[in-house]
Amino acid sequence: MFGNPERMLLIVIVPILAVVLLSVVLLVSMLSRLRRQARGHGYPSTRAYLRAAPRTDAEKRDATDLALKGLVLCLIGLIVPPVLLFGLFPLFYGARKVVYASMGLGLADDAIR
Repeated sequence: MFGNPERMLLIVIVPILAVVLLSVVLLVSMLSRLRRQARGHGYPSTRAYLRAAPRTDAEKRDATDLALKGLVLCLIGLIVPPVLLFGLFPLFYGARKVVYASMGLGLADDAIR
């Protein structure tokens, strides 16, 4: 009915592997960009950058960008479930920073320092 089973296997496996490989490449590039951004904004580490509320407009834009990238990876995860785990990390930290900025929490952190 479907023809050669090896050919059908290739038709199913190759697109899935391509999506997974693309997601891993995007994740690695996103993490290296986060490191550069953390250094550029004057944070001692990437972890400190991700945990802090955004102080400037550039940090707010970066947080929104991170949240949207995480959302896209989560949507890709609907097609290939393991990719969902890659998307949860940027979605959580990016959305958290966006919410902090919208609530004005960055201003309160600056007053404490």
